[in-house]
Amino acid sequence: MGWQGFVLFSIRWCGLSERLDFIVRSIGRIGRCILVDMQVDGSMEVDDFNNFAGPLKGAPMPRFERKAIGETVSRPDRSKADRFIPNRSAMDIDISRMHMCSDRGDKENLTDSSSEGSGPAPSAYQEALATSLLDRGELSSTDGISSKILSFRNKPPPAKEGYVNSLRVLYSQTVNHSQKPRKRPSRYISQAPEKILDAPDIMDDYYLNLLDWSASNVLAVALAQTVYLWNAGTGAIEQLCQLEEAQDYVSSLSWTQDGSYLAVGTNSCKVELWDVERLRRVRSMQSQSARIGSLAWNGPTLSSGSRDSTIHHHDVRNPQHHYATLSGHQQEVCGLKWDPSGSQLASGGNDNLLCIWDADQTSPRYVLDHHTAAVKALAWCPWQSGLLASGGGTADRCLRFWNSTTGACVNSIDTKSQVCSIIWSRNDKELLTSHGFSQNQLTVWKYPTLVQMAELTGHTSRVLHTALGPDGETVVSGAADETLRFWKVFSPAETKSKRHFAQEIHNNGSGSSIARGVSIR
Repeated sequence: MGWQGFVLFSIRWCGLSERLDFIVRSIGRIGRCILVDMQVDGSMEVDDFNNFAGPLKGAPMPRFERKAIGETVSRPDRSKADRFIPNRSAMDIDISRMHMCSDRGDKENLTDSSSEGSGPAPSAYQEALATSLLDRGELSSTDGISSKILSFRNKPPPAKEGYVNSLRVLYSQTVNHSQKPRKRPSRYISQAPEKILDAPDIMDDYYLNLLDWSASNVLAVALAQTVYLWNAGTGAIEQLCQLEEAQDYVSSLSWTQDGSYLAVGTNSCKVELWDVERLRRVRSMQSQSARIGSLAWNGPTLSSGSRDSTIHHHDVRNPQHHYATLSGHQQEVCGLKWDPSGSQLASGGNDNLLCIWDADQTSPRYVLDHHTAAVKALAWCPWQSGLLASGGGTADRCLRFWNSTTGACVNSIDTKSQVCSIIWSRNDKELLTSHGFSQNQLTVWKYPTLVQMAELTGHTSRVLHTALGPDGETVVSGAADETLRFWKVFSPAETKSKRHFAQEIHNNGSGSSIARGVSIR
């Protein structure tokens, strides 16, 4: 650094020294003024200011002196404290710490007695801690449970001695604390059939419909070329008809709504109408070119589905019975059902199609191709308008539900086996499906959750046909194992007539074989 830098440094230092000297002189003047004022007021002497041996006059008392004389310390009002910030004045830190380290929660914080040879066991230590803090010997005491780790407000003041809450007394009288609330038990469904009847020569053909139960409590079943009637009320068995041609067989059955007439479809392309009271044929109708695999009634109109892929409407009152032809399928029509109002018809075919038809139209309103196998199982919901259930064959195995107004699939489930038939319960939101390989079971479903309520097993071959009795409770199943089994599946309406009907089935169904009942075998 040259002489120029030294000169600049000296100048700067002199300036800083003058400023510091000015500040010191100013502070001295202010201090002398304050001392003079104090001396004039007489409240303080200058010598007292310089004496630091004792406390100053008028100064606040130390904290230990205030506690000794019991002076209360003013605290801020916590009545409007933040509800998310714990109130330490309402908490017992020792009890909170005990709860945090007890066996109920943080087990990793407990000391292992094996690692400390002379130390007490954790449980003994916790008992001692609880005794000292809660004045009890158990951690499960009432105070221990109700004491919280964090408190956000002060505890309410205790009630007066002898006070009893009337509402608490009333509640304690109506609630039994010793018993836990039990769940509502599910409805019991018997796994065993009520009755088993032999059905020899019933055909093992998925595309046929050989079983139907009338409103007059008469069951019709087709065994090869013969149709038999079994009266569930009396147990009587009658032979309705027998086809004459050797190569002919019965392929479908359907009762009228009142149960007075039975429609019989045959392999010879004919539809016969029989009067069951007189046991005689009323008329024979033929308009299709292949076997009649499905039949459905809608008042005086009888609809027939054929192997020639067509559906014909017949007015059984007129001599010219055939008045409409529905063409929407490419293969055999094996499922046919009218809805309860008679405004829509559902048809299923071997072409994997489900068609929904309006009553006054000859072209389908909806053609639904969601299934990947033949659609035989069809059923309209009796308690929800426009709800249709359909089931697919072996390659599909799905149970689907449709809104017939919009054509939308509202629900579906994979049943894991061939769906052969569907029956809705009339009184509950339940339905029954019958299945083929591999379990050959009947499954009861809860709708719309589609939870399985029960599986009924017993058939040794696929369950091709089912029918619901007029009581709304009993279901009969017909399988390729040549047996008919009667099951109590649905819960009926509580009426005397229906209970009497079920008792008649149990008492009067003494014939073990429909065919043997009429001396066929």
